[in-house]
Amino acid sequence: MNEHSVIGLDIAKSVFQVHSVDTTTGQIVRTKLRRKQVLEFFAKQPPQRVALEACGSAHWWARQLASLGHRVTLLSPRLVRPFVLRNKTDAADAQAIWTAAQQPGIKVVAVKSPLQQSILALHRIRAQLLKMRIMQTNAVRGLLYEFGITLPQSDRAMSQQLPAQWAALEREVPAFLMESLREQWQRVCEFSHQLLRSIAGSSIFASRILIAKL
Repeated sequence: MNEHSVIGLDIAKSVFQVHSVDTTTGQIVRTKLRRKQVLEFFAKQPPQRVALEACGSAHWWARQLASLGHRVTLLSPRLVRPFVLRNKTDAADAQAIWTAAQQPGIKVVAVKSPLQQSILALHRIRAQLLKMRIMQTNAVRGLLYEFGITLPQSDRAMSQQLPAQWAALEREVPAFLMESLREQWQRVCEFSHQLLRSIAGSSIFASRILIAKL
């Protein structure tokens, strides 16, 4: 394969699709690669521009391709979608990426470093933990409401009032339910502790970024 101005690469879990046009002959070149073949394939290509959609694992692939000497362009899937000219296939997606990458003034996505990706991962973990804690807290609140115990919406106020309600609740419900309710509340407390740890981890990463910029 001769040097190309742009290579469009559609990434996936197993099968990758490459789309390019030979600059000397104008021939369209479509290549299907297994995952383990991708880096070997690009290691044999002269340094050139490789365009990818900014989707799952795209930043990792961008860093790998850049380490091989290629100039990587990440594009938002929203900007690539209008250039899919036929039924959506891997080959059509790779061609659409190739076409979109050459549009004048198209906006690109900055390639994230491992540290930046780690911070984003922490934010996602924290958001998931928060969602799970809210679901668990609402479940406990709803179950207790069925037995005439109302608790405040504030998590902090609920945490302060709930211990005082256990004794009264034990007189109302069977022991097996009390055990399950306590397990439910223990999960809420565990989610709270995990949230605190994730916040602490995010602060450490933020401090490293600030130090790196000094």
